[in-house]
Parts: sequence; structure tokens; C-alpha cells
Amino acid sequence: MLLNKKILLCVTGGIAVYKAVALVSKLAQSGAEVKVMMTESAKEFVTPLTFQAMSRNDVYFDTFDEKDSRVIAHIDLADWADLVVVAPATANVIGKLANGIADDMVTTTLLATTADVWIAPAMNVHMYENKAVIRNIDRLHADGYRFIEPSEGFLACGYVGKGRLEEPEKIVELITAHFTTPRHLPLAGKKVVITAGPTRERIDPVRYVSNFSSGKMGYAMAEAAEALGASTYLISGPVGLAKPAGVTVIDVESAAEMLEAVRAQFDDAAIVIKAAAVADYRPKDVHPQKMKKQAGDSAIELERTTDILKTLGTMKTHQVLVGFAAETNDAVDYGKGKLASKNLDYIIVNDVTDPDAGFGKDTNVVTLLSKNGTHQPFHAMPKKELANVLLAAIMKEESEQLHDR
Repeated sequence: MLLNKKILLCVTGGIAVYKAVALVSKLAQSGAEVKVMMTESAKEFVTPLTFQAMSRNDVYFDTFDEKDSRVIAHIDLADWADLVVVAPATANVIGKLANGIADDMVTTTLLATTADVWIAPAMNVHMYENKAVIRNIDRLHADGYRFIEPSEGFLACGYVGKGRLEEPEKIVELITAHFTTPRHLPLAGKKVVITAGPTRERIDPVRYVSNFSSGKMGYAMAEAAEALGASTYLISGPVGLAKPAGVTVIDVESAAEMLEAVRAQFDDAAIVIKAAAVADYRPKDVHPQKMKKQAGDSAIELERTTDILKTLGTMKTHQVLVGFAAETNDAVDYGKGKLASKNLDYIIVNDVTDPDAGFGKDTNVVTLLSKNGTHQPFHAMPKKELANVLLAAIMKEESEQLHDR
């Protein structure tokens, strides 16, 4: 599937370098021509000879070691590649690239290439969550770089959390899709922000108020947007779903945290899709200790949370704002009311009592309503398929407006 595709693998210094060896092997087995470039730190983990044996090509690591006097190596490699993959990508190289620093062969080549660059981070969970690292990743996203999200699990440092380099098999799968999928990407260069899943509103350290949302619809929308070329941000409540590849995932818990996260990503977004099932109410008082069982009944006083979708409607300038509404009766009528009252461009409504729709299901049945009066019902279909259909319908109606956003 990757026959004659030229892939430059930039390997930087982390324990996950051993996975990069397997990645080279699997890419070569798929027919790709792979050349490897290493930082000095990467050479501390695996020798260049290992990558040379797996790729059957010279390995590059010294900017001033010109193996062919007819060309300048880092420029020649930058021009040669159909795709550049940085795996593993350390916090250090992400920071350098985000700030235009070129102080070794890897960073110099990354600045010189016009090919697509994919970055697969691997680091300690606390490093990955550091605000400076997040800021650098956001900047690179905005510059058009694609990220392969790290997975969660046991890390070499002993921690358990997010930071494991994605498995080589998955990276090869993504690269194969990149070269075999038609390259018309209507959302290329556009930022899409999507919320998904439930929120949890704490009662005490062991209890909370929430709902049955699984996050499947929102995650499907994020995957669909990413596949269409968007720089996609998924703001997710607590769910049990795998992180979509290539999507920046921001984990939140409460309605207040979700509102703050959406606001932070809102200004430069082209499309904002609020698929999350946000709690309408939260306990007025959160107990610092576990509430003990007492004789008789008990009552918890609730207060309203901020209506995120309505708040975004007041903030909207150029954004296409899309809401979801899960109802149990008169779904379309309620949807029309919310469309107007919250200043939305579109609202996607569904009746969660439908056996093919609702929380936790792999299928959904919805109706898309627009501010222009269009009314498009969609029959039962898998949520992943429906996400593509919904985005296509929205982009068709918004084609001219999106062109300028």
C-alpha cells in the first residue's frame, strides 16, 4: 500500500526509540522507502546501525556530515520526503519546532521541508500536561502540523498515564490512510472545536451528578472533522473511549471546566460543535468529606450551571455554531426553539427514546435544523457514518462562508 512512498523518520531522544525501530520495519514491509534521521540524544538509546539495517539506507544525524558532496544533505532530505514523521517526539523538539529553533540536523530539516509533518509525542504524563508543552502543541496545530496522540498506560518512568508513543501498527495504518484516501480536504486549514461526553458535578469526594452520555457521537464528529483536514480540538467529559488519532483532546470534568476550555479555543475556530451532554444543574454546596448515611430522607439543593451553548451564541462572530439536543418528546419543536433562543446556525436533534438512537448506542437517528429554515431528517445509521453525513450537509450549506473563515 505504501509502495514507492518516501518517508523521512525523525527520531528524537526518549525511551520510546525502540518503537521507532519497529516502525521502520513495518513501513519497509509495506513498501515504503524510509530514511532515518536521529538526534544525538536518540543515539544514546539505539545505535544508527540498527536503523541502517532496518531501512537499508544511510542514517543521518550530523548536519555537517555530507554523505553526497553534490547536495546539501538536510535540504536534499527535506525535498525528498513525501511525508516526515517525528517519532518519538520529545517535549524538547516540540518546543524547538514551535519556536522556529534549528540547532541540529532534525530541526533544521523540519524547518526546510514543504512535506506534511506528523508529530508523535512520547514523554512523561506530567510533561505532556505541562502548560508550556500544551502551548507549543497548540501553536504547531495552528501552523498545520498533525499530531498522533500518545496513548495511556504504564510509562517507563513508573507513572501510569498519557504519554506512550502510539503503537507502530497504528502509525502505519494512519500513514497508509493518508496516502490512499482522496486528498480533497475541504476543512484543511480550518479549526474545528467539538465537545463530547457528559459532565460530572461533584456532591462530595465520592459522589456526583451526571448523565448517561457515552461521548460516541462527539468522538465520531471529531474523527470526521480530522479526516476532512481540520485542525480538530475535542473537549471531552469523562468517557471510556479511545482518543481519536490526530485530534487534540482536552479532558474536563465539570460544566465550568468545559465552558472554560471551549472559551479558550473559540475565537479562532471556524466551526464549533457542542455535542456534549452538559449537566443543567450542580449541587449548590460540595461537601469536602463523604456525606455519611443518616436515618430518613435527604435532599440536595441544586443550582443552575452556565448554559454553554447560549454563552457561545452571544460570543459568536464568524463561527459556525452547531448544537445537539437530546429530547424525549417533540424533539424537532424543542430544537427549533433552541436554535433561535441560543443564536445557533444549526441544531441536531434526536429522540433518545428511539431504539436506534440515544446514549451509549452505536447508531443514531437525528434531524438537522438550520437557521435558514432547512429541515433534514437522517434515518438510523452508525454514528461514525452519520458524523460524516452531518458535516457534509453543514459544509454544503456553509461553503462560501467557510471559505472566508
